[in-house]
Amino acid sequence: MKKYLLVLSFTFLSLTAFAQSKIGTIDADYILNQLPEMAQVNEGLKTYNEDLQKELESNVTKYETLVKDYQANSTTFSEEDRKTKESEIMGLENDIKGFRQKASLMMQMKRNELTKALYEKINAAMLQVIQEENYTQIFHAGGNSLAYSAEEFDITMKVLDKLGIVVKE
Repeated sequence: MKKYLLVLSFTFLSLTAFAQSKIGTIDADYILNQLPEMAQVNEGLKTYNEDLQKELESNVTKYETLVKDYQANSTTFSEEDRKTKESEIMGLENDIKGFRQKASLMMQMKRNELTKALYEKINAAMLQVIQEENYTQIFHAGGNSLAYSAEEFDITMKVLDKLGIVVKE
């Protein structure tokens, strides 16, 4: 009898512990793209990208001018002037290569800067849903780490509702 009571108690405790966990998912990137403020973010990114392009074009034009000048006047330069011009051209060429490599990182940093407030807004709405519905864990559905989640546990639409955003199917 004690064994049965012990097994029954253990089963009951296991079920109770399992029932206390409530796991959900959220796709913050999807929510971010639904926010009306993303139009301003995208415009800001476009402007920043144009500024970067202008800076790159300015350096390329300067580089091309230096190369043309060097090619046209290389015979009249002294050895020291020629080395100085070659060094200047190579330095500018390296600056252009470095700028091109850093441009995507600079764009990502600008995007993070412009979307930080929006992610904070999403987080606040998510925390409201978590508190109201007693979730114990929320996984990000947009990443590669989540293999499967039933739709009934996805809180993405609830967070969008908290933010007052109506999604057009």
